Amino acid sequence: MKRETHSGENLSKPLEKDGRPFPHHLTEAQMKRLMEAFRSWRESAGKAHTQRVRGRYWLTFILLRFTGARIGEVLKVRDDKDIDLARGEVRIAPSPTSPGKSLRTIPLPPEALEDLAHYLKAFPHMKGKVFALDQGNFRREFYQRAQEARIPRELSHPHILRHTRAMELLDAEVPLTVVRDILGHSLTSTTAVYLRRKEMTIRSILRDKGLL
Repeated sequence: MKRETHSGENLSKPLEKDGRPFPHHLTEAQMKRLMEAFRSWRESAGKAHTQRVRGRYWLTFILLRFTGARIGEVLKVRDDKDIDLARGEVRIAPSPTSPGKSLRTIPLPPEALEDLAHYLKAFPHMKGKVFALDQGNFRREFYQRAQEARIPRELSHPHILRHTRAMELLDAEVPLTVVRDILGHSLTSTTAVYLRRKEMTIRSILRDKGLL
């Protein structure tokens, strides 16, 4: 089944055998627009107070975007204990709703590390509490930036970054077991849902091009 969104994009809703929907994700163009919307919003801050507040939202967005972690996991990250700037990695504790899962360490890109270092240099009193945001407030700001980036409403939520990161990693031919460990899945079969989504996307493209 396909339906037209307000942005003019077609979103299919394929289902797994058990009836659950496959996860949607952002396209490369959508991800680029969303990052630019967040970056512009942060850089347009005037007063120091606004810079401090928006900087925290930007860093939280960046951490979600590059780790594929759940929002509840990222908001519990302690920048003074869980992020190693020298090694370029973050330690993510499992969500309280995911018992039995272990701590995982995820590498971060230089951009994220540099932005955090610059933020803490400008606002040293924020050390240890950069990511301690209210989840509801973050979701509202995320939605606003997503609307500015012309992201369909149904994709305008933080968890979409988790789905998108999973698809990026698979598109880059990162082994499924590595993607599983990054996302913190207990079972490889859970991660394999994204692989099946990728296969269906390829089939859809070929069909639209008249090649199937």
